[in-house]
Amino acid sequence: MRSYSDLDERETLALAIANEEEDGRIYADVADGLRAEYPDTAQVFLHMAAEENEHRRMLIDMFVSKFGDHIPLIRRQDIKGFIQRRPVWQLRPLRLDAVRDMARMMEQETRNFYRQAASRTSDASIRKLLGDLADAEAAHEHTAEDLEKNFLSIDKREAEDATAHRAFVLQIVQPSLVGLMDGSVSTLAPVFAAAFATHDTWNTFLVGIAAAIGAGISMGFAEALSDDGKISGRGTPWLRGLICGLMTALGGLGHTLPYLIPHFFTATLVAGVVVVVELAIITWIRAKYMDTPWMSAAVQVMFGGALVFATGILIGSS
Repeated sequence: MRSYSDLDERETLALAIANEEEDGRIYADVADGLRAEYPDTAQVFLHMAAEENEHRRMLIDMFVSKFGDHIPLIRRQDIKGFIQRRPVWQLRPLRLDAVRDMARMMEQETRNFYRQAASRTSDASIRKLLGDLADAEAAHEHTAEDLEKNFLSIDKREAEDATAHRAFVLQIVQPSLVGLMDGSVSTLAPVFAAAFATHDTWNTFLVGIAAAIGAGISMGFAEALSDDGKISGRGTPWLRGLICGLMTALGGLGHTLPYLIPHFFTATLVAGVVVVVELAIITWIRAKYMDTPWMSAAVQVMFGGALVFATGILIGSS
């Protein structure tokens, strides 16, 4: 990769042209990805793509007038210091907050690039163009806000945000909650049964690790194979499966890791505290995202956890 400071004026303009073309295509890809569920926000990104294309046209006109018709291919990924951007297709399904934040970061990086480029050129016309483009990018965030006001009424914005929240709950929160509940609750019985049966912290740890990882693999595949997400809107099945599997394993590992403590009663006490924390987190998630009343969520989770916990201790002590 080359350093940006090594580029001459011709190469700087060529880089600027490539940047504007890429940014315009990114905005167009975002618009395409949002069109089905968020048509009004998609229209905002189409207008932003049109602005980037106009900037590219201005840069090409300047390049041709100064250096001729051939524009060398110099891309941001070839120059040190630029943020490497993932293709939009890798980010699908797109979230409104994520793409809006991405657009702000793109505008900020482009503005900084133009300001630095303008300060390094000695050609007055190039310096003026780059300065104007820097000012345009500085105003771009306000332009985006104005476009949102024009295309997104308060009702439309609230409706799109509600749709985005619902998609987040279906695609992220639900598989996370299912996994965390299964990992935190279902592994209580084997872990504490092993603990009270053997009074051996290392063997209990091994049982807990096996239970957590095994449950994670099982739940991950079960979630991935349960629904392709096309009708339910629950998103990519393998992403849901990965999230569910990881959270299941995490839930089981939480009260397993204390058994690395060699003293049995200390390890069991710490594990018990971890169980209470795990159940409290599950209660909070259910109350915040699943519209379950706090008291109802607490009673359901704590009662179920207590039953499984007691089952493990009774079996292990028998």
